[in-house]
Amino acid sequence: MIPVRGLQGQKIAVLGLGRSGLSAARALVAGDATPICWDDTPAAREKAEAEGFTCLALRDPHDFDDIARLIVSPGIAHLYPTPNPMVDAALRAGVPVDNDIGLFFQSFATQEWDNFDTAPRVIAVTGSNGKSTTSALIHHILTTVNRPCQLAGNIGRGVLDIDPAIDGEVVVLELSSYQTDLARSLTPDIAVFTNLSPDHLDRHAGIGGYFAAKRRLFAEGGPDRAIIGVDEPEGRYLAGQLAEGRADDRVIRISVAEKLAGPGWQVFARKGFLSEYRKGKQAASIDLRAVPGLPGAHNHQNACAAYAACRALGLAPRVIEAAFHSFAGLPHRSQLVGEKDGVRFVNDSKATNVDAAAKALSAFQHVRWICGGLEKEGGLAELGAASSVRKAYVIGREAAHFAMQLPVEAEICTTMEAAVAQAVAQAEPGDVILLAPAAASFDQYDNFEKRGDDFVAQVQKYL
Repeated sequence: MIPVRGLQGQKIAVLGLGRSGLSAARALVAGDATPICWDDTPAAREKAEAEGFTCLALRDPHDFDDIARLIVSPGIAHLYPTPNPMVDAALRAGVPVDNDIGLFFQSFATQEWDNFDTAPRVIAVTGSNGKSTTSALIHHILTTVNRPCQLAGNIGRGVLDIDPAIDGEVVVLELSSYQTDLARSLTPDIAVFTNLSPDHLDRHAGIGGYFAAKRRLFAEGGPDRAIIGVDEPEGRYLAGQLAEGRADDRVIRISVAEKLAGPGWQVFARKGFLSEYRKGKQAASIDLRAVPGLPGAHNHQNACAAYAACRALGLAPRVIEAAFHSFAGLPHRSQLVGEKDGVRFVNDSKATNVDAAAKALSAFQHVRWICGGLEKEGGLAELGAASSVRKAYVIGREAAHFAMQLPVEAEICTTMEAAVAQAVAQAEPGDVILLAPAAASFDQYDNFEKRGDDFVAQVQKYL
């Protein structure tokens, strides 16, 4: 646990008692602060009270008279589409609003670091797609070379649940826009921006607000090194804002759309090969086509980001390449479930938006595509022709409406069981049955993991 520093003897309100909220409350107690907790769900309050926490709804600005700060869990709106009433009361009272990420960066460094040979470092990864795989891949590479490291944030453990750092350790954090948007302190040593595509637009009042939330990791934190995906205008703009000039190697640009050139530091992947260029000269090349855990251009982008982060730490290219080959990938992200009679089954339930689904589709040929769910703002126009798709099998409560928007032949199945059964019945050797929903899961499942688990369970019946 990371005890919260700087709030000793103060009352701190904690709103939302899921994983991050409870860990924040525990870390506040460890730092000699007093948490006042609340969650609208009775079961969550009961769990917190069983641990000895006081639960109290603070609805009026005067309720915050003796509260020093409000800590808000990521899923709770603090501004758009409308602020949570407790957040609004705190803001009216002039009480600072923060989250567990802000508390982490405020508290992580200690005086013990003065005795370390190598100061611990933090790598923070954000972006629309690929941040989980990129974070896990960085952690895997560091583990492979026996570098002490921990994985936390939006993946793995809560940031305040990790162990205090030891000499030379690296903490890898996956951070969502919900987390970067509110944190009062953001000071990573290395920050990674993978890409940007429309997502969570209601929470950020549009694409501009969404990008602004991501940008805070770089603008507020001032990392020593920034690794920026430049395949979208926002990434190019961000890289331009951070660099002092073309040769500024504090910014490492990455791409899977084009060969990057110039006097700076670039890492890009083209036709399955990762290339690193510094000062206009090639420094390394890696064949990614034979890396089973990183299929497709979208995973090659993740490889570029993880490679650049590890190079910024001083790891050699061949060491990184060797670690790529032992990376198994993550569940629900281009996860190979199995193969039978020449048909492969791939679970990419994490492809919850159109851009992620399009990238998953482009990684395979002869796809029988299981898609559908709770459609996100913006519709399905960005899918394009989806030329790799032989047929779509649509699930979800609004399957008929979803199917009407697809640029391919579609069959309305509604349930995962029916979709897998129909896809299996019609599949031929060489086909890939791919779950890449291009939609949220909440119309039928609690989360994308549950949806992916259902897909795997249905596939296992056939396997």
